[in-house]
Amino acid sequence: MTDTATIHHTLFPTAIGTCGVAWSEHGLTALALPERDEAATEKRLIAKSHSAGKAAPPRSGADAIALIQQYCAGECVDFSSVPLDLTGIDPDRRRIYETMRALNFGETTTYGALARKTGAADADWEAAQKIGVAMGRNPLPIIVPCHRVLAAGGKPGGFSAYGGTATKETLLALEGIHLDGGAPRLPGL
Repeated sequence: MTDTATIHHTLFPTAIGTCGVAWSEHGLTALALPERDEAATEKRLIAKSHSAGKAAPPRSGADAIALIQQYCAGECVDFSSVPLDLTGIDPDRRRIYETMRALNFGETTTYGALARKTGAADADWEAAQKIGVAMGRNPLPIIVPCHRVLAAGGKPGGFSAYGGTATKETLLALEGIHLDGGAPRLPGL
């Protein structure tokens, strides 16, 4: 992890609720999706990022916030230009995150298919399990789009953000993907 003295955070409004980002001089280090209230969102963000405190974001952070706001409003957004600071994340997880970042808006895959894209053999269940673990530890949901990775059979699988699979389904719905034909919503909305 980057030195905590260099990590700061901010909260900002989106169409789905208050989100937050944290950054270092090298890029974003964490993103928090809406929790039950702003204080809970900030608490999770600080825990994820080890932020030294609130601050105004640098230009790259402000640009990322604008993209996140557009995404949460249902616009097709490409986050590939957002600089990330993945310092302290092991090479295997980095490779998984880079592979997830290559998934386009509205595109889904499965845990197993993602494992194969990262070099695992077809029947390597341990690799698919590693994908799930990496997704559960993803510090930058949406930007590293773990919500686009589904369980076998098109099932949502897990999601570690507040709201669990309902939040995952909401993010997918923003991209026009409805797993059960309905339009899921975040808890409380």
